[in-house]
Amino acid sequence: MSRMAANVMKWGAIAVALVVVFWVDTQLASQGHLLAVVLVSMVGLAVLAIYGTRRAVPLKYLFPGLVLLVGLQIWPQVYTAMTAFTNYGDGHSISKQEAIDSIVANSVTEVPGSPRYKLSVAVKSGSDPATGDAFYLLTDPQGKTFVGDAKGLTDLTAGVEKAPTGKITAAEGYTILSAVQVNDRKDLDTFAVPSQDGSAIKRVGLSEAFEGKATMTYDKATDTLTDSATGKKYVAKDARFVPADGQGDALPQGWKENVGFKNFKTAFTDPVIRAGFVKILIWNVAFAAVSVVSTFALGMLLALLLNDPRLRGKAVYRSLLILPYAIPGFVTALVWRSMFNQDYGLINQLTHLNVDWLGDPWAARAAILLANLWLGFPYMFIVCTGALQSIPDDVKEAARIDGANPLRMLRSITMPLLLVAVGPLLIASFAFNFNNFTLIFLLTEGGPFEAANTSIGSTDLLITYAFRLAFSGVSPNYGFAAAVSVLIFIIVALISAQGFRRTKALEEIN
Repeated sequence: MSRMAANVMKWGAIAVALVVVFWVDTQLASQGHLLAVVLVSMVGLAVLAIYGTRRAVPLKYLFPGLVLLVGLQIWPQVYTAMTAFTNYGDGHSISKQEAIDSIVANSVTEVPGSPRYKLSVAVKSGSDPATGDAFYLLTDPQGKTFVGDAKGLTDLTAGVEKAPTGKITAAEGYTILSAVQVNDRKDLDTFAVPSQDGSAIKRVGLSEAFEGKATMTYDKATDTLTDSATGKKYVAKDARFVPADGQGDALPQGWKENVGFKNFKTAFTDPVIRAGFVKILIWNVAFAAVSVVSTFALGMLLALLLNDPRLRGKAVYRSLLILPYAIPGFVTALVWRSMFNQDYGLINQLTHLNVDWLGDPWAARAAILLANLWLGFPYMFIVCTGALQSIPDDVKEAARIDGANPLRMLRSITMPLLLVAVGPLLIASFAFNFNNFTLIFLLTEGGPFEAANTSIGSTDLLITYAFRLAFSGVSPNYGFAAAVSVLIFIIVALISAQGFRRTKALEEIN
C-alpha cells in the first residue's frame, strides 16, 4: 500500500469518527444533555489530536480501550453510585418542575362551549417519532390551522394539506405520527399546549383536542398546589405533594431528589430489610466460597489424575470432561431445574427420594451448589491442567531423588506452585460467583420464599435481591437497589483486596 493510500484511509477513518461524534452530539443536544455534549466533543478532539499526528504512538493503541473502559465500566459504576443517593424509582423518575407541569396538565378539564380542534400529532422532520419533541397540528372550527408545543400556540400555513374533515395530513417541516406511534408515546397523556388566559389544549383520542382550563394552580412563593375545583391545598413533602390538612391521598406524580445516605441507612436499620439483608449476605458469601472450593477441588483432582504420564487416552478423557463447559450456562441451569422437579425430576427418580429440591430452603441451596459444581469444575480442570503441565519435571525429579513420597510432593511442590498460577483466578471466580445472577434466577428465581416476607428468598444473592427491588414488585425502587449494588461492590472489593494480598505472598515461592 502506498503512503498516499494509507493517508487517505487514515483521514477517511478520522472523518468518519468525527461525523459519528457530531451526530451523537446533535442527538444529545436535542435532548438537553449539555454536559454529555461537551464530553463527547472532547472525545472527538482527542481522536483528531491522537490520530491526526505522528506523536503519542502508544496512545493510538490505548485510546479505544480507554474510551470503552470509561463508557462501559467506570461511568455505569459512577451512575449507580449517584443513583444510590436519590429516591429514584416508581413515581419519582422526573424532576420537580416536570411533576408540577404534569399535575397541572392532567387537571385540565374541558370548558363547556369551548371549541374543539381537529388534531394531528407530529414531530419535527428528521426527529425520532418515539422521542422527538411533540407538536399538535390543529384546525379550529373556522378552518384556521395552528401548531402548538409546550410553549404555546402559533399560526401554521406553510405546506399545510388537510383531509375533508379538516384534519392536517401534511405540513412543511413536520412528520405526522401514525396511530400506533401516538399510542406508544406515554408522554402525550400529560402533554398540553398552553393557550390564552391560562387555558390549555389537550388531546382527546387520536384526532381531536379540546380547549380547557387547569383546576390545579402552582404557587412558587409558597411551593403549594391548589385545586380550584375542591379548594384543597397540597404542600411538598417527601418528594410528593400531599394534602396540607393531612386528609386524603398524595398526588401520584412525585419527583426525583437527593436523599443523602437514607437508602444505606434503610438497609442497615429497617428491621425487616436488615434481617433479610444479613441473611442474604451470609448465604451469598457461603455460596461463593463453597462454589470456588468445590469446583477447584474437583477440577484439581481430575487434573492430577489425568496428568499421570502412565495414563492412556488422556485427550479423550479431557475432551469429555470439558463438555459441560461447552454447553451454554442457561441451558444447563434449565436442565438441572427440570431434573430437580420433586415429582418428575431425574434426581428423585434415580435416588428413590422424595425431596422437594426447589421448595425447601436447604434443599434448594444444596441443589444450587450441585448445579454450580457441574457448571464450574470444567473451568478449574482446564486451568489446573495447564498449571500442572507448566511445573518443571526436574523439580519433581529432585524431590523424588531426595525421598519425597507422592503425598509430600503434592503438599510441598505441586500445590504451592499450582496456587501461584491459579490464585488470581480463584479470586476472580469468587467475585463471579458472588454475583452469579444467571444461575440463581434460572434455577430458583431466589426462592423458595417465606409466607411472611415474599420479597426475600431463601436462595437470593444480593444481586438477585437488588434486581427484584429495582425491576419487580408493585413499586420498583432504583435508588435502594443502587445502594445495595454499591454495598456489593464494597464487599467484593474488600474480599478481593485481601485475596490478592495473600496471592502476592505465594509469589515468593517462585
